[in-house]
Amino acid sequence: MAERATVARITGVRFSPFALREAEDEKETSCFDLALNKKGENKMKIIFICKYNAFRSRIAEEYFKKINKNKKIQIISRGFIMDGTADNEQIKLSKNILGIDIAKRKPLPVELKELLEANLIVVVANDVPKMMFNYNLFPLKKKLIIWKIKDEQRRNKNNIKKIIFQIKERVENLNETLEKK
Repeated sequence: MAERATVARITGVRFSPFALREAEDEKETSCFDLALNKKGENKMKIIFICKYNAFRSRIAEEYFKKINKNKKIQIISRGFIMDGTADNEQIKLSKNILGIDIAKRKPLPVELKELLEANLIVVVANDVPKMMFNYNLFPLKKKLIIWKIKDEQRRNKNNIKKIIFQIKERVENLNETLEKK
């Protein structure tokens, strides 16, 4: 699986450093407008990304799918490095708190095609490798939102809960904003 992630890097899965910004409501609105104003498209595609696609992006994907009522929004999640899995504590707490199963599939690598097809790219991480942001891919720059959410790999229950609630709040705000459009 690591080879597939390396292939994604070689084929140009990188963002502009100018596209990096912390999500703020007024800035997100313009990003949403761009994402929703693609002519001729019936469906909106959102991709949630974190480092491993094991915990943060999986929570965002599964929780958005749970609360979203608009069937024209397609949601996926991916990671840049294929070497991680959610630990038992993360799986158990996400199920208890949000009623979602983040372990129902294995982590998947991000592919350039998915990024280009997405209307909105949400990076649910503060630790995505900086090399992914080296080049200016203009089509991606206009639809990129960064949620700087830390990872938890020490199985600290309080930190895991904090992360889950941060993602829950961000996903609910995203869903609410999209419902208004």
